[in-house]
Amino acid sequence: MEITAGDLPGLLADDNSVKLAGVDVDGILRGKLVSKKKFLSIAETGFGFCSVVFGWDMHDMTYMRELKVSNKENGYRDLIAVPDLNSFRRIPWENNVPFFLVSFLDPDTEKPIPPCPRGLLRTQVEKFAAHGYGAMAGAEYEFYQFKAPPSDGRQSTAAFLQQNPAQSLPPLTDGMFGYSLTRPVHNREYYYDIFNTCQKFKCDIEGWHTESGPGVFEAALEFGEIRQMADRASLFKYVVKSVATKYGITPCFMAKPRQGLPGNSGHMHVSLVDGSGKNLLYRGERDPDPPYPDVAYLSDVGRHFLAGVLEGLPDVMPMVAPTINSYKRLVENFWAPVTVSWGLEHRAASIRLIAPPTCKPGATRLEVRVAGADANPYYVLSAILALGWRGVEKKLDFPCPPLARGEDVGGSTDMGVRLAKTLREANDRFTRAGSIAREVFGDEFVDHYGGTRDHENRLWDEAVTDW
Repeated sequence: MEITAGDLPGLLADDNSVKLAGVDVDGILRGKLVSKKKFLSIAETGFGFCSVVFGWDMHDMTYMRELKVSNKENGYRDLIAVPDLNSFRRIPWENNVPFFLVSFLDPDTEKPIPPCPRGLLRTQVEKFAAHGYGAMAGAEYEFYQFKAPPSDGRQSTAAFLQQNPAQSLPPLTDGMFGYSLTRPVHNREYYYDIFNTCQKFKCDIEGWHTESGPGVFEAALEFGEIRQMADRASLFKYVVKSVATKYGITPCFMAKPRQGLPGNSGHMHVSLVDGSGKNLLYRGERDPDPPYPDVAYLSDVGRHFLAGVLEGLPDVMPMVAPTINSYKRLVENFWAPVTVSWGLEHRAASIRLIAPPTCKPGATRLEVRVAGADANPYYVLSAILALGWRGVEKKLDFPCPPLARGEDVGGSTDMGVRLAKTLREANDRFTRAGSIAREVFGDEFVDHYGGTRDHENRLWDEAVTDW
């Protein structure tokens, strides 16, 4: 049911404040608490929100090279933040205060600013909607959890790690226990609190279990419309971090928190549907003469969509692997994708095709396995849609054959190109003249987001580490 401005007085009748938040390029929620009177006055027109949230990094350091959206020259001017009324939730761990997500508009054009994650995804969805298509998605997140250090009123995990080696922060549980039924019992209240709070906050978990690694959990979020899925994926981390603080637990969504152990993935599942919800990736019946047996049940649209994602993947790597640390996960011998690769039910390839006969027709989809838990879900899903649509428009063919089930990714028979090994290599390809990223997203987005990744690389160049 659509929520309109006229519904708000009744919806918020017993409230005196509202919490609002938007998403920055790093996927971090940036927001504030406002009075109900203020919210009702700006619910339709929006309100001013300092553009510096697109002019600094995740530690509030302004970018070394100022970017177009927010800089000294424009005075770090306000953007227009417009609440999405249909994102309404109540925050159960904050006395059910009302919560809305916002999108950021340029005050001059009243259009989404290029780097706004919610605006970028909306633009991609509209391309499909113009042709009567919709998109569905699901997300899976793995994350480590650590016991926060003893607190004396001043000590925090961040402060502790400034004075102590990272390995000294103890995991929530020891050992490697994927799919364990007994490990969650050690932290039973926390385990169920996250599951139940996600349900109350409208980012429902479909599957919830331990993953292989000390103190590692994995959540599969409930499948749904792709824009709502991106919202829920972003808010899932908000739930986990908020609930964890009550239990003295520090969750970690870094792509590779510890050497020698598996990393944290952020796999995304995507399918296309028509207006009635029919899966458009399913062929309807088996193709008697497919180019590869793997795609016997994949529709022509699905084949072109898959080919588009495969061809463009190397050019959008900063969007799916956004940090220096991301590339510590994408290495050989750790069951992580390192090449442009795909295959039916291949769990080590960059793209796992899930299709009949191993699933029901309505569940036909692509699982894009390159992204880590550190990636911005709006950018990841935008990249998948933009590249897939390019493949459909251009009727692209597969750039490489599928991998057989037992075939190693990155092995001698893997015909796909090697993905970037560092953020610098990835960003150079992303920002180069004529990149597929520029073709599908435009120069303004690529210049801004590429500039933010240049900032990350320069900070890394200056860092003195214990290595």
